[in-house]
Amino acid sequence: MSPRRRRPAVTALAVLAPVLVWLVADPWLGHRLWIADGEQTLDIGAVPVAVVALFASLSGWGLLAVLERFGARRARTIWTAVAGAVLTVSFLPLLGDGMDGGTRASLALMHLAVGAVLIPGLGGRSREAGAGAARG
Repeated sequence: MSPRRRRPAVTALAVLAPVLVWLVADPWLGHRLWIADGEQTLDIGAVPVAVVALFASLSGWGLLAVLERFGARRARTIWTAVAGAVLTVSFLPLLGDGMDGGTRASLALMHLAVGAVLIPGLGGRSREAGAGAARG
């Protein structure tokens, strides 16, 4: 599948994956996901989960496109390293207070779900690139 077709599909899957985690945790298992910030409690719903995943996906796609456009010799390698670092850093807020263990675990699974789709989906080699490298 060409990058032109694969990247929108990967983006859609990266949005769907954490929403599925949310569906299992919140409505299906009945564990309300929330974060307390001082006196305010923020309920985590499917729409914010999808919006954050979409933002992460489009940001990743955009960075990869910029690296490829401006001729970074190892665009996918650089992108994969940056994506791994961003995924790692995304866990830092989960170390803080203000959420219970179920919310913390669900959010961690959501982060992993997005990373598990995006990193190999956007950063992986396409069949065309692999075939061209094998011939050349």
